Amino acid sequence: MNRKRVLAFAAGICMIAGLGTAGSALADPPQGEYRQLAGVGSDTTQDVMNAMADAIVVNGQKPIASYDAFGSATVQTKANPACTISRPAGSGAGRTALVTQLQAGNGCLDFARSSSLSLGATTPGLTYVPFAVDAVSFAVSSDSLLPRRLTLQQVKDIYNCKNDAQGWKPLLPQAGSGTRSFWLSTLGMTEAQVTASPCIVQTVAGAPIQEHDGRVLDSSSIVPISVAQWVAQTEGTVADVRGKAVLGVIDGNLPIVLNSDFGVKRDVYNVVPTSKLGESPYKEIFIGKQSEICKNTGIITQYGFAPHTDCGSDTRRTS
Repeated sequence: MNRKRVLAFAAGICMIAGLGTAGSALADPPQGEYRQLAGVGSDTTQDVMNAMADAIVVNGQKPIASYDAFGSATVQTKANPACTISRPAGSGAGRTALVTQLQAGNGCLDFARSSSLSLGATTPGLTYVPFAVDAVSFAVSSDSLLPRRLTLQQVKDIYNCKNDAQGWKPLLPQAGSGTRSFWLSTLGMTEAQVTASPCIVQTVAGAPIQEHDGRVLDSSSIVPISVAQWVAQTEGTVADVRGKAVLGVIDGNLPIVLNSDFGVKRDVYNVVPTSKLGESPYKEIFIGKQSEICKNTGIITQYGFAPHTDCGSDTRRTS
């Protein structure tokens, strides 16, 4: 990890609030520009995949169109007006939209971004192709008196409302979020437990909590945040919405993507139809370590992720 990234984490751990300006991340493709591979889904990986979409050129054309998780209510992904769909917000919504469009056979969507793995049965079958590694830690506000160092068991207790007497207010990002799904899995919790919880907060000012937005925190709140997003926001690669958030340390290990001792890590994926694995341009873009995405390790690290040692693998398939 370079010195700049180490300093980014030191700043978070030393409670320095990042107030930066909007970053240089790309958004939806230009209006009216339609590409071979249209993808939607994860907020966590939208920026790195938007950058991939801009950088990868095959036969003089940019084949990838990556649409943000948030923005206008709808997006048109192909020239066919019927390909105007509701904008999916998050990994779960992106995967659902992909399956829906594949079942319709209209060619409106070709892949989904996902920061969580869900290998339950789907028709048609899907393959989760890993390309990077992220870490997730908790964040609290710099002006709170809450501890910045916790064990994973303490975090589990907070989300199970065992520490509410101490003033903890656990927050969760919006339903369908891959970070939400991963965080609950890490804590050994289910959506049913969230629904029944007397302490977990899912909205702020009446709106669902968006992933990796530290501005939702007050002096008693705790929320999960992607470390890759934290790095990218710290370095100005993407818009800085950390507000007063500072990253916490879990089990004494610094929340750094490349820190092998940090235990709360996850793979991130592009999800493609299994039936398309051997077809162009899927195989050239997504599959194998020499695929266009896997070769772009500079973009992967620029956006705060670590390159995946099994990048491009096609073995993670739904039943």
